[in-house]
Amino acid sequence: MTRFAAAWLLVLVPCASAADDPLYLKARQKIEYIEERRAPPGAVIVFTQNEINAWAKKRIPEIVPEGVRNQRLQLKNGGAVGFALMNFLEMRHAKGEATNWFLAKLIEGERPVEAEITLVTKGGYATVELKRLEISGIPTPGVVLDFLIKTFLLSMYPTAHIGEPFEMGHNLDRLELRPTGVRVFIKKEGWAPLPPEEKLPAPVK
Repeated sequence: MTRFAAAWLLVLVPCASAADDPLYLKARQKIEYIEERRAPPGAVIVFTQNEINAWAKKRIPEIVPEGVRNQRLQLKNGGAVGFALMNFLEMRHAKGEATNWFLAKLIEGERPVEAEITLVTKGGYATVELKRLEISGIPTPGVVLDFLIKTFLLSMYPTAHIGEPFEMGHNLDRLELRPTGVRVFIKKEGWAPLPPEEKLPAPVK
């Protein structure tokens, strides 16, 4: 999973026919086009919200095989709101993370989760900020939010970046998030093709 593709997942139902979904196939083709650096300098690639959600339905269960279902993303200007039913204990077990008895009792069971993020991108770098997290309709205080990020997100996904800039790679200059979709801008300068020996394999079908 590349950093570009993983960026779609920071805020987020397995579907038997997801691989045949034309929206998923469109999204996958666009991602491959970007990851393999076939997009020319200055190009703009547009992902619709429906394409993003179709891609997430297929890929999220492959990354988080247990503990997440009914995920969807609602885009907004400069950010997004993610919705899902989540079982934090199952997520930890699926990643092989041990959980002490007291913490397990606090987090067991499936809960509706809503998370809001903002995304700022410029010059090939992106910064994701987690602005709000609600669990079972209850806003999570800042101290608890920091605990959840460290205990769950960063322990299971240590390469995740929250609140700090990271390089997007793949000749990306910036992203524009709008309610109708995401516009991906390719750099006009400093653009470099991917060497043939480094071509990425096609995503798992």
